[in-house]
Formats: sequence, structure tokens, C-alpha cells
Amino acid sequence: MEQAYGAGKAGGAFDPITFFQQPQTILRIVSWLFSIVIFGCIANEGYVNRPDEIEEFCIFNRNQNACNYGVGMGSLAFLSCVAFLALDVYFPQISSVKDRKKAVLADIGVSAFWSFVWFVGFCFLANQWQVAKPEDNPLKEGGDAARAAITFSFFSIFTWAGQAFLGFQRFKLGASSALFSPDYVDPSQDPAAAAPAGTEYTGYTADMEAPANSEATYDGSAGYQSQNY
Repeated sequence: MEQAYGAGKAGGAFDPITFFQQPQTILRIVSWLFSIVIFGCIANEGYVNRPDEIEEFCIFNRNQNACNYGVGMGSLAFLSCVAFLALDVYFPQISSVKDRKKAVLADIGVSAFWSFVWFVGFCFLANQWQVAKPEDNPLKEGGDAARAAITFSFFSIFTWAGQAFLGFQRFKLGASSALFSPDYVDPSQDPAAAAPAGTEYTGYTADMEAPANSEATYDGSAGYQSQNY
């Protein structure tokens, strides 16, 4: 149960080795690197011009929207990866069941959203690169950067989809455990945990009720006892 939600008890010590070995963490870092490649390639080499021109245009068929999409989505995906990596680190410290559930659901939704965004981005960039006119870039500048942006947009579809899948598996495991149960009690607020040393807290059960036809007597040494007839 605890392994499914990324950590042990709330407030546990952070283990960086275990954290960075988790599949979800690896996918987040890979997606983070892909986003850097995408917006870095387009921002640095995605604008070219003809020898007789001064103004530079987007390498993707001179469609400024294509470059803006790649740079903008790449930057936002970069920030999303950083935010969810920070959330993964903080997740073990969350003791609220509702907050844990919201965090996992947010992970699923955001990851699925970015998978769709990169699917659209891949199709958009690939189409505009295919219809780009050779005369607009006679020196063939920035070709490798454009192809890299398209390629890593394609890879990002699967890295984000993988994160969504792992988040869904995490949610399923949590839904079948006490961690997401509305009856979950924080150990710090559990009366049994707060009881003095040497005492034991037991809940009320039907077995503790005295029989209706019995009568309690007090013998002074053994406490209350039931009188048998």
C-alpha cells in the first residue's frame, strides 16, 4: 500500500537513491529532458531567413504558430515536470487522505493532458516541416534542430502516457487500500497511539456488553463480575 503511493509513513526520511530508482521518477526526468531539447532546438535554431532577407522566419514553413507552439509547450512541460518531481518528494509528508488522492488524480490528469499536447505538437510540426519550401531555407540551416524537435515531440507522447499509466496504477492500488479510505485515521490522531505507555486502547464491541438477564456484583478485590444463575 505505502509503496504504491511513493513512500512509507507520513513524515518519513527522504531516500534519494530509492526515489530516483522509481519508474515514475525516471519518466519525469526523461520528459523533463525532452522538453528542454524541444524548446531549446526551436528557440536557438528554429528561425532562419533567405540570404536576401534580414527578418527571420520560423523554419516550419514560416509558420510562426508552429515555433510558438514548440517553445511554449516545451517551456510549460519543463515546469510541469519540475512541479511534479517536487510533489513526489513531498508526497510522503502528506498525511491527509483527501490530499493524497487529489495529488494522484492531478498526476493522472496532467500527464494525460501532456501526452495529448505532444501528440498534437508532433503532428503539427511534422506537417509544417513536410510542406516547408526549400527556397525559404536554401542554406538548409537548422534542419537537424527541426528534426530533433519533431522526434522528441513524438517520444514525449509515450513518456507522458507512461506517467499517466503509472499514476492510474497508483490510484487503483490506493483505492483498494486503507490509504484512500474515508475511515483512515492519521496515526498521530489515533487514541491508541496517544495512550500512555503500558496501556492498551480497545474499541467498543458487542462482546463487551453484559447479558440482559445478568446482574453485576462487586466483590472489592476482583472488580465488577457477572453473577451466574
